[in-house]
Amino acid sequence: GPVAETFRVIQGAVTEEYVRSTQGVFQFELSGDDGGTWYIDLKSKGGSYGFGKPPVPADVVMSMSSADFVKMFT
Repeated sequence: GPVAETFRVIQGAVTEEYVRSTQGVFQFELSGDDGGTWYIDLKSKGGSYGFGKPPVPADVVMSMSSADFVKMFT
């Protein structure tokens, strides 16, 4: 779906330099289509993303609709 595709695009844009400079883990609590808990880890080596809780505690938790999430990143 659109949320998973957005995360794939984000992951493709993440560089090790970006991870080093950001040093944050973001958790998204999304409602609607493709809803659920998703994360972007910009703290661990190489960065990662996925469905579910992040592998380390989140620094920021955002709650929004999946449609707003896709709009925010596009």
